[in-house]
Amino acid sequence: MSNLTRFDPFAIEPMSDLFQGLFRPLRGGAGGEAPLADIKIDVTESDTQYTVKAELPGVEKNDIDVKIDGNLVSISAKVERKQELKDGERVVRRERYSGAVSRSFSLQSEIDETTAAAQYKDGVLSLTLPKKAASERKRLTIS
Repeated sequence: MSNLTRFDPFAIEPMSDLFQGLFRPLRGGAGGEAPLADIKIDVTESDTQYTVKAELPGVEKNDIDVKIDGNLVSISAKVERKQELKDGERVVRRERYSGAVSRSFSLQSEIDETTAAAQYKDGVLSLTLPKKAASERKRLTIS
């Protein structure tokens, strides 16, 4: 029996969902393995800093890596699911993702990486990214 999906014209990414549905049979791995997971993020901005919330459910804190280079922020994580099969058991369907995920994005202002902070709680990574102070432009005198 096939699944019936209703098209939502008010969805945030309707075209993305349309194309994902077209190629879903091609993307799955062996044994009904789920396709690559995405890191969902929310970014808010104030006058002095950015706040990023990234969903990383089921990831150990030590397996998360955050890199800051100017205004580019990269988040990567390694997700491992232990396989606990008893004698006589076999996998019928596997939907929980296991592997590596990553996400990079750029912000409008450069980040002061020396005072940036990260916290991981309940599957949500929270980043506090202070903006670098704008440096004054040096005016050159022409001789």
